[in-house]
Amino acid sequence: MLEGSERTSDSISVRSCDTGRSWIDTEVAGCQLGGRRLGKRLRLLLGQLEQAAGSPLPLACQDWANTKAAYRFLSDERFSEDALLRGHFQATADRFASTPGLVLVVQDTTEFSFRWAKRETIGAIGQVPIGRDRNGKPRILTQCGLLMHGSLVVTREGLPLGLAGVQFWSRKSFKGTNELKRHVNPTRVPIEDKESIRWLSSLTQSTKLLGDPGRCVFVGDRENDIYEFFCAAREAGTHFLVRTCVDRLADDGHRTVTRLMARVPVSGQHKIEVPDAKGRPTTATLQLRFRKIHILPPIGKQKRYPPLDLTVIHASEARKPRGRARIEWKLVTDLPVNSVRSAVEKLRWYAQRWKIELFHKVLKSGCHIEAARLRTAERLTKLIALFCILAWRVFWTTMVARTTPCAQTTAVLTETEVALLDRTVRDRPSTPAAATLSRYLTKIACLGGYLARSRDPPPGIIVMWRGWSRLADMMFGADAMQQNCG
Repeated sequence: MLEGSERTSDSISVRSCDTGRSWIDTEVAGCQLGGRRLGKRLRLLLGQLEQAAGSPLPLACQDWANTKAAYRFLSDERFSEDALLRGHFQATADRFASTPGLVLVVQDTTEFSFRWAKRETIGAIGQVPIGRDRNGKPRILTQCGLLMHGSLVVTREGLPLGLAGVQFWSRKSFKGTNELKRHVNPTRVPIEDKESIRWLSSLTQSTKLLGDPGRCVFVGDRENDIYEFFCAAREAGTHFLVRTCVDRLADDGHRTVTRLMARVPVSGQHKIEVPDAKGRPTTATLQLRFRKIHILPPIGKQKRYPPLDLTVIHASEARKPRGRARIEWKLVTDLPVNSVRSAVEKLRWYAQRWKIELFHKVLKSGCHIEAARLRTAERLTKLIALFCILAWRVFWTTMVARTTPCAQTTAVLTETEVALLDRTVRDRPSTPAAATLSRYLTKIACLGGYLARSRDPPPGIIVMWRGWSRLADMMFGADAMQQNCG
């Protein structure tokens, strides 16, 4: 029954996207920038960036008039990056509404570093040592750039439905953690005065957008192990699955979670395949322990926040293996876990958190955002917002070939693109004759350097990105020839 519902989820997600290049109209339909001319420029600029994936703005725009118009568009003070993403957020909510069952909302933060930038106009993201001077004193470099915290909506099978929230910021000053601890206990600082508030703000923004918090499971890494976040999720009526790193007080306050879990017997085992230090596949056997525990808030915040009854899952190897680090996952969730099967399910859900890391990889390695030469933070955030839409599209087409391989080509490609792929990429003898979406997305990957051998894994994001870029160039040439011949 579960497998059938998963196939239904994927098929609905595929059908919710418009065919061909009209996907841009779907993703910007909800944008209100203050005029039809600005909306037209937004569609044109997204189309130009799509056809020149990862290229500088002058190369994408091709001439000075369009390049200057793009610069003016990104400098316009009448709208912000939130307005540019509003249409995509709404499209994400529509895809979420068409997907039955629970859906994962994975969160994480990434940094964009601009070596050429000035701290006064862009901002800073941190400080790193770059060696020592003649006197032996450490030299510190202030990194200029931006930080982005995003919430990516993903099905339980790994299909990204889109972004539900994005936040940008930079830092003005820096204080070392050890120096801060000498003056104040970090656990006593209100969450509103910390950068960690972004996790709560993202939860609020995402649940408000999606409109059905009971179907959302927010997934985060150890940086998301925040007690205030757990309380905020309970107040919002949503769920969470977080990798924990804090050993909190539990039960009557005389014991910690770690001490309680040490007494929990092993309930079962789960085998997974992981690479060793040399990249060779190895099998790891994880011992599973889980228990529902009464967890207390931090001592300095017990008057403000109530205790919570949460389920703790420990999955670890009994011994340290050779050639790689020992796997040890400690998860906490408000969802019930009553069997080994349910615990394994939560482990697989947490593994989907890696999807947002891949999304960040598309932004940096595919879009080459850190190579952008815009001079102000306002322009850069708007450009990153546009690339977020394009990065999601490439990511979606990469994953939809895996989750729904038998879908129709009209879910992604136009008839002209299908005909062009048939002429330029030959089918192998083992290729199925049916005109499925997976078949033609593999052809696009071949344009990007994918070899498509029998034992090769499914194509990744980078080759798909290159393939889409080459297909766009081929479409441009085909259109030009048709106009000249006509």
